Amino acid sequence: MGRMVTLRVVTTDDWPLWRDLRVAALTESPHAFKARVADWHRGGEEEWRARFGRPGAHHLVAFLDGRGVGLARGVPVGDGVSELRSLWAGSRVRGRGAGDLLLGAVEAWARGSGAATLRLTVIPGNDHAMALYRRHGFAVTTEHGPLLPDGVTRELVMAKALR
Repeated sequence: MGRMVTLRVVTTDDWPLWRDLRVAALTESPHAFKARVADWHRGGEEEWRARFGRPGAHHLVAFLDGRGVGLARGVPVGDGVSELRSLWAGSRVRGRGAGDLLLGAVEAWARGSGAATLRLTVIPGNDHAMALYRRHGFAVTTEHGPLLPDGVTRELVMAKALR
């Protein structure tokens, strides 16, 4: 039987772990994120702790054999909407359900927080991520996502009704 990926909610005290995984995500999968790794190397402990400061946010780390291998966070944005952000499963766990676990846990958190909708943005062409999101019931909306660094292309906005 294969080893299992497990999840743990992390807090501001776990900022070094979150930092290391976020930098790993941006290094290993730069095509999947609007942010660039150079933007995340700046700042010390105070700045990293502040990234956890959003009231009501939910931060998760996926582990395999005691090592962090993925992350995701849920952020309440108001009007019954929460957002899934920063979802990443490292190459060691791709195809092993880590993305499904992380997404499912953020969705459960959003439902438990009373959100009516869970929303996310995805880079156009990130077909693996879009397939994961569609599998979980997300659909592309007509909403315009944020501009990408090229100044022309926009992220796609996907959403799922939770009730």
